[in-house]
Amino acid sequence: MTSPTAPAVREMTFADVGRVSEIRVRGWQRAYRGLMPQTYLDALSVAEDAERRRAGFGQGGPGVVNLVAERAGAVVGWAALGPYRDGEVLTPDAELYALYAAVEHLGTGVGRALLGAAARRAEALGHPAMRLWVLRDNVAARRFYARAGLPADGAEESFVVAGVAVPEVRHGGGLPLKGPLATVV
Repeated sequence: MTSPTAPAVREMTFADVGRVSEIRVRGWQRAYRGLMPQTYLDALSVAEDAERRRAGFGQGGPGVVNLVAERAGAVVGWAALGPYRDGEVLTPDAELYALYAAVEHLGTGVGRALLGAAARRAEALGHPAMRLWVLRDNVAARRFYARAGLPADGAEESFVVAGVAVPEVRHGGGLPLKGPLATVV
């Protein structure tokens, strides 16, 4: 699907929480089908996610930024970024914690707009580079980030979902924000 209208990216507000939760939960259910236990994905609740987000809104810590992409006044994507976490230690680099486009807007430039805005925001906050973690078997997302200038760097780790280890691969590897990411629109 393509769209002639580039999305506008802005800071997320409290009023956006419900739509962001819908985008996140539906994104997980679509992107992670076959990569995580299906019972876990089926049990995800937009209402519960929104309740948690509302309760914690604005408490993400210093340097945590939530952005939304809008098209024709409707929120069509969400990204979150902040300091890169190496275990429990924050580093000078930025980490893209999340980036999701509404399912009906996949392939329309929403992800690129959010990634570009996140990179510019990270640079403005003084981060020298940006990193992120992607499910190892999420081929589409890994290709998206590699094409945008954030290739896999060889680091891997897993987290456990419903008793199942889910492997992740790090992308970015500390690549400077002024490099290939500077051209992402």
